[in-house]
Parts: sequence; structure tokens; C-alpha cells
Amino acid sequence: MHKMCVMGVRTSWRIVADGEFFCPECGGDRNYLRQTGRRRLTLLGVPLISRGDAGPVLECSACQGHFGLDALDHPTTVRFSAMLRDAVHTVTLALLAAGGTSSRAVRDTAVATVRAAGFADCSEDQLLTLLAALAADTGRLTGTYDAVTGGGAPNGLDPCGTALAIELHESLEPLAPHLAPAGRESVLLQAARIALADGSYTPAEREVLTTVGTALMLRPADTNRLLAAARTPS
Repeated sequence: MHKMCVMGVRTSWRIVADGEFFCPECGGDRNYLRQTGRRRLTLLGVPLISRGDAGPVLECSACQGHFGLDALDHPTTVRFSAMLRDAVHTVTLALLAAGGTSSRAVRDTAVATVRAAGFADCSEDQLLTLLAALAADTGRLTGTYDAVTGGGAPNGLDPCGTALAIELHESLEPLAPHLAPAGRESVLLQAARIALADGSYTPAEREVLTTVGTALMLRPADTNRLLAAARTPS
């Protein structure tokens, strides 16, 4: 025998925006509709009294699942790839600014690392030109690169000064929560290989790598372990 629902609550939804997000249920990039709703008490299916607002929620266009707005905190696959690519680029520039421009091996490794990260057309000239432009902006770098001689920072200067350290943090900290521990370690190890291309870490390079480890939310002990491991031939 079919039972009729006499009283209930019905939610009417209104679309207020749309976009693309990483759907937690689908496990991939999907379109979403951002919706707000209003709940109403119903009697025999007829809406009567307002019971307040509902949402806002994100409705996935594929699975129709509803998710909170915090789902937008997870970057889409495309955005994540761009964040990782830009982070590697920033770390590479920081290491070159620490004095790596004087070594052909370091420059070659830097270019190969940036290309592998997604900048397929990157060249040594492009990196050095960008580095010279950053060095000319005294508000960002503290004299760490001589655009004429290609030399690094003189002794006594802070190669990873406050402005550059901030730039590393701004590039790496938003990325770190979305990387597995192995992914964070991989970024640091890539940076270490650039620094070690000419044989050993300089104090300036070590300082940059320590800043990178901190920005990636690695414990100091783990950063030291990884930097030591990178020096050991596999």
C-alpha cells in the first residue's frame, strides 16, 4: 500500500555561478554549478513556510554530487600542473641567483630541470636574461647576480635575501599541501641536483635549499637527510 507523505521539507535551488573544479567524487576536473537554496515546509507537496536558506553548494555536472565551497581549495589538474611548473622555475632561478651562473654544469642542469617541469622552450639565455632583470630590481634581489660577468653573490651578501625568500614561500607554500610527501621531497631533490651539478653545495646554495625545504613543509631533519642523500651517488 502506497503511503502519501503529508508533511516534509523541500529545497529549491538557484544557480548563482559556474566553473571548473576538481571533483572529490569523480577524482578529476569537472564543471560545477554553484547553487544556493531555500528550504520550505510542505504540506501534501505544497510549499508553505520557509525553513531557512540552504547551501551554498557545488553540484558536479558529472556525478551530480553536492560539495561544500572548500572543494574549490583543491586545484584543478591543469592549475596544479601550472603551480608545480612555476615552483620549479622559481627554485631554479633562486639557485642560479645564489651563484650557479658561473658553472656550465649548473646552467645546463637548470635548463634541463625547467624544461622537464613543463617549460619545453626554456633556454639558458632566457633564464639568464630573467635573472639579470630580477637582479636589476633591487627591491627583489640584493645584488646576487652580475649580469656582465655572470658571477654570483660576493661573500657577505645574503643570496637568498628576504625578498627572494618570500618569493620562494609564495610559490611553494600553496603547492605543498597538495603534494604527497614523496612529491615534496622530489622538488627538493631536483633543486639539490642543480646545486650539485658542479660538485658540491656552496653556503649560498645550501641556504636556498634550506628555504625550499621549509616552504615545502619538510622538517629540518628531513631536509638535511635529503640533501645529504643527494650527494651520495646512486
